[in-house]
Amino acid sequence: MTEFVTLEGGRIACDVIGDGPLVVLSHGMGVWRQDYRDLVPLLADAGYRVVNADMRGHGESSLDWPSVTGKAAISRTDVAGDLLGVIRHFGGPAAIVGHSLAGGAATIAAAQAPELVTAIVEINPFTRVPRLDFSALFTNRRYRRGMTRLLGTQLLKSPRLWRKYFDIAYPTKPGDYQQHIENLMTILGQPGRWEEFMKTGKTNPADAEAQLPGVECPVLVIMGAEDPDFPDPQAEGEAIVAALKAGLGRVAVVEDGGHYPHSQFGDRVAELITAFLREHAGEPERHAG
Repeated sequence: MTEFVTLEGGRIACDVIGDGPLVVLSHGMGVWRQDYRDLVPLLADAGYRVVNADMRGHGESSLDWPSVTGKAAISRTDVAGDLLGVIRHFGGPAAIVGHSLAGGAATIAAAQAPELVTAIVEINPFTRVPRLDFSALFTNRRYRRGMTRLLGTQLLKSPRLWRKYFDIAYPTKPGDYQQHIENLMTILGQPGRWEEFMKTGKTNPADAEAQLPGVECPVLVIMGAEDPDFPDPQAEGEAIVAALKAGLGRVAVVEDGGHYPHSQFGDRVAELITAFLREHAGEPERHAG
């Protein structure tokens, strides 16, 4: 069931399913909540109440939100505030699962409102300020191809390059890959949607990186082993964990996973997340059968 949560500045579209401890899902930039289409029912079947939210300006959420940056941008701090608003609306506390940009947003939300966030899962997160690795551009073909398409998308504002990026970001394709990307590009073709996506490139994760030492809850960082956004995905995950307080974080690596392992391998990622949530985010509901 889709609900629209009204917050200061706009409305967030959410799909809500299941009963039990609350889990809020937040996707990355330039996509929408259907990225979690396989993960949602698996988490609900595991005994959680799952809220799958569209980022501000994305999917079916409203356009033209005011930003804390004071300019036309979508920052991780903006998205963190939206996530906390969604958690309050659905009667938190909650665990947050955040992908890419939203991984950084989950960090900020957890640091700013520890009473509302029981645990966070960051999937291929941009939580630290990225630093272009020039040597890896020459030695790592996966990284070079991904960066060429990512940077080209932002610099040229090119839907064609964004679509080509997915071919690298999904090193193996789920059965519904073509239809999923077609649906996404249709959404991005709606009035105002591409412009909202472009706002995500006008900020960087400095706000999230600064909050890492202030996180108090457990953190699971899931990295796709073949993510083209990082020259060494596992090392990036380990660097995030190293910036947290000792003992709070751990890294899991999904073999053959690209930047969207939850969309490639929903069952594998659900297994990692449910094991983590059972330990840190409350006992799930038990369903007969």
